Amino acid sequence: MKISEQEVRYVAGLAHLRLTEEEIRRFTRDLSEILTHIDKLNELDTSGVEPMAQVIYDAGATATLREDQERPVLGAETALANAPLAGAGYFKVPRVIER
Repeated sequence: MKISEQEVRYVAGLAHLRLTEEEIRRFTRDLSEILTHIDKLNELDTSGVEPMAQVIYDAGATATLREDQERPVLGAETALANAPLAGAGYFKVPRVIER
């Protein structure tokens, strides 16, 4: 599957990235290679493969999980102490939905 330079520019715009022409060409090539590899993987017959919940090793359901422990809540004042901009008990961030 090929990806176009126009698609790379579109995604970069959504992510607010400023790419050079060389970066656009490189990402176009690299992403096309990745998608081609994924297409090859999708051709594999996995109908006889049992779904896996833990891909690292066969373990019990809670083998990698710790016990839940009740802890005191952080609190808005502590959470916002190092925020670059806060107000009315919330983090304030620049608007990114509309340009």
